[in-house]
Amino acid sequence: MRLTGGQVFDPQAGFVQRDLCLDGEYIVDQADGAVSVEGCYLIPGLTDVHFHGCRGEDFSDATPEGLQVMADYELSRGITQICPAGMTLGEDQLTRICQNAAAHKAKNAGGADLVGLHLEGPFLSFAKKGAQNADYLHAPDAAMLHRLQEAAQGLVKLVTLAPEEPGSEEFIQGAKADGITVSLGHTTADYDTASAAYKAGARQATHLFNAMPTFTHRAPGVVGAAFDCPEVKVELITDGVHIHPAVVRAVFQLFGKDRVILISDSLRATGMPDGRYPFGGQEIEVHGNRATMADDPNTLAGSVSDLMACMCTAVSFGIPLADAVTAAAVNPAKVMGNYDTVGSLDTGKLANVAVLNPDLSLKAVIFKGQLVNGTL
Repeated sequence: MRLTGGQVFDPQAGFVQRDLCLDGEYIVDQADGAVSVEGCYLIPGLTDVHFHGCRGEDFSDATPEGLQVMADYELSRGITQICPAGMTLGEDQLTRICQNAAAHKAKNAGGADLVGLHLEGPFLSFAKKGAQNADYLHAPDAAMLHRLQEAAQGLVKLVTLAPEEPGSEEFIQGAKADGITVSLGHTTADYDTASAAYKAGARQATHLFNAMPTFTHRAPGVVGAAFDCPEVKVELITDGVHIHPAVVRAVFQLFGKDRVILISDSLRATGMPDGRYPFGGQEIEVHGNRATMADDPNTLAGSVSDLMACMCTAVSFGIPLADAVTAAAVNPAKVMGNYDTVGSLDTGKLANVAVLNPDLSLKAVIFKGQLVNGTL
């Protein structure tokens, strides 16, 4: 199949009008069967490295059926790779979450590709737990993390850490040995503590600004420490609720497009009507695009926007589309370690393509060369 007349995303040049050729599961140099997508944007399938659920299901429930629903829904939205996030729970339940992910990966049952999992808890600060369940908070424990990585058969790719907690440096070393990227978040860490963690090997910040000290001119905190370490990438929730548009623009200016990772932090209520929903042993209440703790309306509990919607919201805030695609497709694929096969539309990579109308609404999703949603 040869898609003609569209604006094709290029990591270096932005968007280039050219044909995009697909043959079988892969992107190729030449192909027959021209299909016009004139006026549309062709972008690589996105990768969400931090979301909890959608369509009434939550990753932390650890059910095969629920994870399949999530994978199918994400794929329908042009998110072709997923790295769902667990909550702060006991080790037994976290083990079930990891085992469920490994079984899903082995089954290869369809939907978006499960490329990893993110342990957002339990190694967090009580003071900045946010929507996490305090009953299950746990001191940094490299041995426990290793057990969970074994249960996941190596699928744990990210773990969030409050680096002010005792034992953090040893935890970071253990995570590195297990092939896991440490991301600082849900933390009270000041600049010096966060900088020490980044020097020790942490390489990411979990939902920048949320659940961490504010960034001020005399106390730059995790934000300043992340900025001062060029190897660090930062997650950003661009659902229009968690981060002010001016701050989104500032982050792209401050860190540059190559260091920002757009995430959804989406909950089971994503793609569902308003109402109350269970969340990590607690309850959330959803009104429109805002989700809060049911017993504390001032505490945000994640988003109800998927990553494609978050990417488009970032564009509406003034982020150039090419930069937003870089942050939602290129950078997360690099963090997951699979940029050699996904994350751009280069020849030889998997034919995972989202076709966007001129208004950025989703026209079609192609997954491994097959049309799985929409029309061409």
